[in-house]
Amino acid sequence: MSIDDAGLGRGTTVSSAADGGAHTSDVVHSSSGTQGSAGEHGAREVDVMIVSLGATAGLRAADAELADSLRRAGASVALLAAARPRPMRTLALTDLAWALAARRAAVTGLAEHTPRAVIYSSTTSALLWPRPGAVRFDASSVGNRPGRHGLWQRPLERRRLSRAPLLLPWSEGGLQEAPARVRADDRALVLPVPVEPSGPPPLVRDITAIAYAANPLKKGLDRVLSAWTRVRRSDEQLYVAGASPSELARAGVSLPSAGVIVTGPLAPADYRSLLRRARVFVCAPRREDYGLAQLEALADGCQLVTTPAPGPYAALSIARSLDPRLVSDDLGAALRTALDDPAPDHRARAASALAAFTRAASDRIASEELLPRLLSHPAS
Repeated sequence: MSIDDAGLGRGTTVSSAADGGAHTSDVVHSSSGTQGSAGEHGAREVDVMIVSLGATAGLRAADAELADSLRRAGASVALLAAARPRPMRTLALTDLAWALAARRAAVTGLAEHTPRAVIYSSTTSALLWPRPGAVRFDASSVGNRPGRHGLWQRPLERRRLSRAPLLLPWSEGGLQEAPARVRADDRALVLPVPVEPSGPPPLVRDITAIAYAANPLKKGLDRVLSAWTRVRRSDEQLYVAGASPSELARAGVSLPSAGVIVTGPLAPADYRSLLRRARVFVCAPRREDYGLAQLEALADGCQLVTTPAPGPYAALSIARSLDPRLVSDDLGAALRTALDDPAPDHRARAASALAAFTRAASDRIASEELLPRLLSHPAS
């Protein structure tokens, strides 16, 4: 349940006209070599229907990756995205609005398709499901909706996860954070979101450091800027991507007078090109449900400097294994270590550490484990 999180497509914004004004589901019909056959009442038969919450660029990209992986495994796939609801004042109301949008998308999809299996991507998309299905999630509301923020979501989520035929957490940490009774059997299959290098590395990395600032307070940009201001040298620049200066101001983030370049929202390819030029990716999240931005940075050759944030932070253990000096609450000292005394062969060791996150690894799981298990539990 990561409605307020950011992810792939660093800084890509959602069109307010397309997503804020529309209230119908975005249904994508696609498959591997065939569009499926017509079933009862003209509904198109497909192997898998994915109900995508799509609340962030990261969720949308992750769901597209999953659909493509299943297609490469030979499945026909229908991907349905919930329409973005209007903004709400609280997380509880926001989750309700998104859950209703996901239900509408699922109902539309079930009217147009006859799926052999259904995947609800994110626990929020499963909360009001019209029929049971597998649930894919980075984190559960037990972890990221404490107290009043998850008053209605947590008990309903437990029931949905208990009834789901298959659980598809992004990480082992995400599974372990879920309610104990949910993970007491063998219904879970950890399915990481794949990350790949975005291109060849440049001869010279001319950007000192980069940070990602969508949802800046949750990502700890204020703490990053404070540390950067303390330790930067006069010729060093921190690039901040994913939010404009006005968005940062609305979040209460004050920019220093020097040493910071705010790029604003960027297309995914443009953002990844900055990663390839950067020496360090720095972050100080207050909680991290997965760490997709950090994994992308590692894939593109950045050193990862981070605080040891709570949550099922998949990139954290990798960062520690690569250079434990760079994982610290003393962010300034860790930054200077990365810039002044980088560990040898960091890029090669990072590539090895990310082997389980490659597209090839994801495809193996999809073809050898996920698809067989999905189709052995047909949607009811």
